[in-house]
Amino acid sequence: MKLFKATLIVATLAAALSATAQEATIRKNLGERITQLQNIDEVTKSPMPGLYEIRVNGTEIFYTDATGNFLIQGNLIDTKQRRNLTEERVDKLTAINFDSLPLKDAFTIVRGNGKRKLAVFEDPNCGYCKRFEQDLQKVDNVTIHMFLYPILSADSTDKSKNIWCAKDKAKAWQDWMVRDQQPAAASCDSAAVGRNVELGRKYKITGTPTLVFVDGSRVPGAIGAAEVEKHLTAAKN
Repeated sequence: MKLFKATLIVATLAAALSATAQEATIRKNLGERITQLQNIDEVTKSPMPGLYEIRVNGTEIFYTDATGNFLIQGNLIDTKQRRNLTEERVDKLTAINFDSLPLKDAFTIVRGNGKRKLAVFEDPNCGYCKRFEQDLQKVDNVTIHMFLYPILSADSTDKSKNIWCAKDKAKAWQDWMVRDQQPAAASCDSAAVGRNVELGRKYKITGTPTLVFVDGSRVPGAIGAAEVEKHLTAAKN
């Protein structure tokens, strides 16, 4: 039994050393050959035998062989289970802890009993956001935490500050986004708008609208009311 345990320990150490050497080889070869891969965050075995996952810039995924001689950019699909493994991996990497969101820098819209929760990052000059807001009117029994996220233009920042400084933020927002009523000029401490931009950069939110659900999942882009309902239900389970 002691001999068996010793053999097992030796085999485990040998495997660990081999894995470390392979990772070093992959990092060295890719780093020397491709400038963008000089700083690799992580090298791990992918679910496909012989294929390694390369993660860079926090959430970008590539694949390579054990020596770093070949590089694949694209989605890894499990055909048996019909799963997009790359997409699932990126979703996990980009998940946001809902409870950590600084809700003091958002304003709240409550519909119905407000039991379900949703956070949204939007630019007031985003056409897709306006379309999304029209659909969002159909979603009931939800609390929406709206983060003003002006990334399109200086005018987006001006409008965001006017909305943030309005007496009724939620009304000023919906008057503009749904009814095309220009937000009145207003002034106050609008530092929250700048903090939202920094927060979005931290989480690599590059487009609006971006939706964040209580389970940490996020959805980029304008989706319809039915899709919002679907994600709200999934996030509760």
